[in-house]
Amino acid sequence: MAEILLPLLKGLGVSFQIFLITLILSLPLGLLVSLGRMSRNGPLSALIRIYISIMRGTPLMLQLFVVYYGPYYLFRIRLSPGYRNIAVCIGFVINYAAYFAEIYRSGIQSIPKGQYEAAEILGYSRAQSFLRIILPQVIKRILPAVTNEVITLVKDTSLAFSISVMEMFTAAKALSSAQSSMTPLIAAGIFYYIFNFIVAFLMERLEKRLDYYSI
Repeated sequence: MAEILLPLLKGLGVSFQIFLITLILSLPLGLLVSLGRMSRNGPLSALIRIYISIMRGTPLMLQLFVVYYGPYYLFRIRLSPGYRNIAVCIGFVINYAAYFAEIYRSGIQSIPKGQYEAAEILGYSRAQSFLRIILPQVIKRILPAVTNEVITLVKDTSLAFSISVMEMFTAAKALSSAQSSMTPLIAAGIFYYIFNFIVAFLMERLEKRLDYYSI
């Protein structure tokens, strides 16, 4: 059993790294993208609409291929083997930032305009109004949708296998092939479930903590 668990745990560490880096970078990037999407600057808004449309309209696996192979096929730039892990993170971040941007946008647009006007009367600047009054409400409103995306992200880390990053699914597939057994794949499935269960539990706790109006 150790010959199965040890490679899977090592792969799980890589999956967790992809998951964590994607969340840390794509959540704030998604907010910036959503603000650009709602900008009154027509060219900027149009450019970001195209970016979001491409990210949401094409498979993540294809985007990983483009990020990894693109520098060589487009510009003949040879990159080190270590770029494989960087490419995975770049691909995941730009993909999930587009999804989070639309979630942020829906949350921001759901806030009544009267709150902006009230903040202005109280002497808040536009930035202060957004950061102190609007954003906390937005976060509370979008948390269920963000939770769904975060759970999907846990499972999507398996797509890193497409450019040969040794995350948990890749390790399980290699072990299963070498041993002619389904056991590594079943074990990987259990690990994914536990990973997702923990994420869902933590997000639920956060959601309850932000439920200011609960009795």
